[in-house]
Amino acid sequence: MTLRDKVVIVTGATSGIGLATARLMSAKGAKVVCVARHASQEFYSVCADVTDRAQVFAAVEKIIGEFGKIDVLVNNAGFGISGSVEDTAEEDARRIFDVNFYGMLNFIQAVVPHMRSGGGGKIINMSSVAGELSIPFQAFYSATKSAIISLSEALRNEVAPFNIKVCCVLPGDVRTGFTSARKKNAYDNPAYGDRITKSVAAMERDERGGMSPEVIAKVVVRCASVKNPPVAVSGGAKYALFMFLARLLPRRFVNFILGRMYD
Repeated sequence: MTLRDKVVIVTGATSGIGLATARLMSAKGAKVVCVARHASQEFYSVCADVTDRAQVFAAVEKIIGEFGKIDVLVNNAGFGISGSVEDTAEEDARRIFDVNFYGMLNFIQAVVPHMRSGGGGKIINMSSVAGELSIPFQAFYSATKSAIISLSEALRNEVAPFNIKVCCVLPGDVRTGFTSARKKNAYDNPAYGDRITKSVAAMERDERGGMSPEVIAKVVVRCASVKNPPVAVSGGAKYALFMFLARLLPRRFVNFILGRMYD
């Protein structure tokens, strides 16, 4: 499927993977709509907080009024928190689910009726390798990304009769502003010693040395372009290998290795 003249919503398209995706979609001839809290200087923008259901539905109606249809939705907006499960503030845990999971859900529920009446479309949800391989001291981020995978798999079957295709993209480590924007616990129990500091430092080192967001943008555009995208696809060749091996090896062994990597 060519993307020329397709109407594509990208949430969180003002930086990182979202911006790279919006640029590549535009280069392919798509009509890109950036939805974020702040307007984009490059693309047609509708300002909305993804956690505000009323704002999301109003944004989608405005887009329909402007373009008459929505062909592709890329649910990209999200952020990370780190620290021990024991000491993570309840409001922080709820906030990350509000943005990463419920923000995505708000857009899905607003867009699906329009895709159905329009004869179909594609929904691409940004998950993470961390959704399959849960990382210590980043438990809530991993939990939101795991929830995205589960919802996407169920949704794919629910909307299949309407010619709506659903796909999950699972990036590995990517060089973006996401790293510096990660929120860290204000307090972690001294019982953990320096394990949290070392674990988060290892994560951030991997991210800063990771692939460019353009690599993931290419994966997203490929999923939007093919007739029947995969249920889930990893971003980056080495992460695809990690995922393959993780499915072959005993779960307890995989969990042990992850603990050693980030301890």
